[in-house]
Amino acid sequence: MPTAVPQKMNVMRPEFTRATTGFALDLIRRIARRDADKNVFISPANIAIALAMTANGARGETLQGMLSVLGDGEATLDTMNADYSALQSLMKRDDSGVILTIANSLWARAGVPFHADFLQRTQQFYEAKSEELDFAQPDAPDVINRWVSDKTNGKISGIVDEIPQDTILILVSAIYFNGAWQTAFNPEQTQDMPFNLLDGTQKQTPTMFRSGRFEYLQGDDFQAVRLPYAGDALRMVVFLPSEIITLSKFVANLTVERWEAWSAQFAPKQGQLFLPRFKVQYDTKLNDVLQETAMAIAFDPQRADFSGMRPIPPPIFISSVRHLAYVDVNEAGTEAAAATAVQMGVTSARPSDEEPFTMRVDRPFLFAIEDVGTGSLLFMGAVLEP
Repeated sequence: MPTAVPQKMNVMRPEFTRATTGFALDLIRRIARRDADKNVFISPANIAIALAMTANGARGETLQGMLSVLGDGEATLDTMNADYSALQSLMKRDDSGVILTIANSLWARAGVPFHADFLQRTQQFYEAKSEELDFAQPDAPDVINRWVSDKTNGKISGIVDEIPQDTILILVSAIYFNGAWQTAFNPEQTQDMPFNLLDGTQKQTPTMFRSGRFEYLQGDDFQAVRLPYAGDALRMVVFLPSEIITLSKFVANLTVERWEAWSAQFAPKQGQLFLPRFKVQYDTKLNDVLQETAMAIAFDPQRADFSGMRPIPPPIFISSVRHLAYVDVNEAGTEAAAATAVQMGVTSARPSDEEPFTMRVDRPFLFAIEDVGTGSLLFMGAVLEP
């Protein structure tokens, strides 16, 4: 008999908010360490939503491992689903100056049966559309890629290159953001300035300039500033490590405790900001970094238990998690998009206001786009070369 599916609510537990921050920081730490020589840009929220949908088919130790990574220590499947449903509802925006959309889908191999309860949960809590698709047809990847491109305003394409014979289900989450700054940068004040690269050389980079009052934080070994988008619901936070610490070391030391402490210490301050224009396109597989977490069992063909997805053997496991992300930061605002595809295979301190600050972002830096109301980290990036 199918399990009763609880009703969704637009309320998130505080424990869940803290857990998603921890997931985001852990992910950027691991990825930045692995790809220490390149620009990194991800959407932790997008990745988490794709994996949370997948967790609805997990059972036993596999489910517990995924819940411990995607939720808090007390999370059950029902509470996790309610939290992610509320998160998506609270994040979506289509206001003047800000657009934020989230879309989810399941693409099942034609003729392969799946539990109705699994499909019902992904539809109810993630509004995921379910489609049967003949994976053997040459244009099957194009069908999925067109859906992702449509949901990300054409910024993400090619999330699926090919579909292996042992793939029976592809779960996809797409996120798109376009936000105008609350206070735009004047393009006439943008000028080429030197940016210091890791190898000791410099690169002339178009650098934007703004002076005025900012939410600012001076740490022991970094400066940080918040840049709100129109409507004040979303903002970018830029962290610039001092010259005595590398970006990689700064990112490696990120913790939930530090992030929460810093978030409470920003204060209005007069100052000047020099920020490079930059674009980042990032394409990565997340199997290795996710297998370093408590959900490693989900990738093990011999041990993974996704019996909640379909009624008959062979056993199912996560064969691939691919993430594509794009961001463009300029004088007017920010455009960002990301998509995550999960393929399931079968076996086989407050500053003083007295002195104005100057923050010159002329070396590698970290940035995040966060939802002010939920505290969720929608996007995060480490920029080595604008």
